[in-house]
Amino acid sequence: MLGLVIAIVVVAWVARFVLKKYPAQPILFTAGIFMMVLALVFGLGEILPAKQTTGSPWLDIIQSISLAFSSRAAKLGMIIMLIGGFSKYMDCIGASTSLVRLAIKPLQKMGHPYLVLALTSVLGNFLAMFISSASGFGLLLMVTMYPVLVRLGVSRIAACAVIATTAAPGWGPAGADNIYAAELIGMEIVPYFMQYQVPVGLCTVLVLAVAHFFVQRHLDAKNPDEMAGKDVSAAVTEEQAKAQETPAVPGFYALLPTLPLLLVLFFGLSDTGIEMDISLATLVSIFLTMVIEFIRHRDGLKTCQDISSFWQGMGLQMATVVTLVVAAETFSKGLISLGAIDTLITSAQNAGFGGIGMMFVFVAIIIAATLITGSGNATFFAFVPLAPKVAALSGIAPVLLVLPMNFVSNLARSLSPIAAVMIVVAGAAGLSPMDLAKRTFLPVAAATVANIAITLILFF
Repeated sequence: MLGLVIAIVVVAWVARFVLKKYPAQPILFTAGIFMMVLALVFGLGEILPAKQTTGSPWLDIIQSISLAFSSRAAKLGMIIMLIGGFSKYMDCIGASTSLVRLAIKPLQKMGHPYLVLALTSVLGNFLAMFISSASGFGLLLMVTMYPVLVRLGVSRIAACAVIATTAAPGWGPAGADNIYAAELIGMEIVPYFMQYQVPVGLCTVLVLAVAHFFVQRHLDAKNPDEMAGKDVSAAVTEEQAKAQETPAVPGFYALLPTLPLLLVLFFGLSDTGIEMDISLATLVSIFLTMVIEFIRHRDGLKTCQDISSFWQGMGLQMATVVTLVVAAETFSKGLISLGAIDTLITSAQNAGFGGIGMMFVFVAIIIAATLITGSGNATFFAFVPLAPKVAALSGIAPVLLVLPMNFVSNLARSLSPIAAVMIVVAGAAGLSPMDLAKRTFLPVAAATVANIAITLILFF
């Protein structure tokens, strides 16, 4: 019980400092190390098993971080960096923006405002698979789709609510959190995506779109926005607007961001004898894009200069996501070493909670932490490493914990007024993030309930 009490205090301390905008990595590292130190001081648990120990339990604390860096950077980290670099390269050559603009063209020609609103939600949630940044994607839609929706007669806040939730489910084989989730349940990312995320994600996206249709139409009728149909401009800076401009690129460039997924699906579903994982597909896509760029520009220097964005994207993923994964594992290691997780599971079982009860407990923790911190990734990476151990002790399949945690960490982000995507979208329309969160609440809540229900129906 002492370990659980310490863990609760430390988690509250972490939430407090992340809420104050402290970087998540040093806070999680500090909290994890502190809990491991207390575990040794009070004799609550060991840090490393006998096969991995340095011979000193105190040095084992640092050794656990070293081992986490070694294991994560070698495979998971490399996949995350390759995909992040590819996404950055697609942004650099204008392919990502071209994909979005091409996809929304049919919607711009439709006349029914709330049908277009719902379809924007559906389309956005598919396009988000190929755009790495939720806030960047939101800003792009504020420049392109927001004026269309407002001109049709949708209120500014309804348009923003849909745009802020276009990356809400967070599904797709390119997401760092999805790649990590797949690894935790012992799968490659593409089978995890196809077998688990697709059936649940499709239902989630559909419910989210339908909920937006009825909720936004009802609230617009009840509280009409006086600026609806008048102020159609998004208040983006000149620098932001320039970044969202589409370079003059051939139409087929819109397909380039989808190449890795198309390659993996093609070779995975066809009997060619070739094994194509996401890393190989990404590297092949980079090579093909470079060849296309060289043929198009006839300029080797420009092609080489543009590919530097790929290295920059890789470095950015290492500095942000991979370090976050290791920091989160250190934090989880601290919780485990205190015996807090064992105590929590035992207490839950004594209270009559089964494996499904533990799923709801962890989903609630993820939602609460995401609302407080505004970061779905930080909370997901912090708590999901515990899922396999909790699942084993609770007698359920790990996917029943990992999958809903994976989805709700992204869904809850669209409920937090301090999330980057909420601040960016609300700011571009001159609205309050808190007011925007009120408009996203019912659709996201409906999507979350549907997500968990479908997970239980299909996989329990």
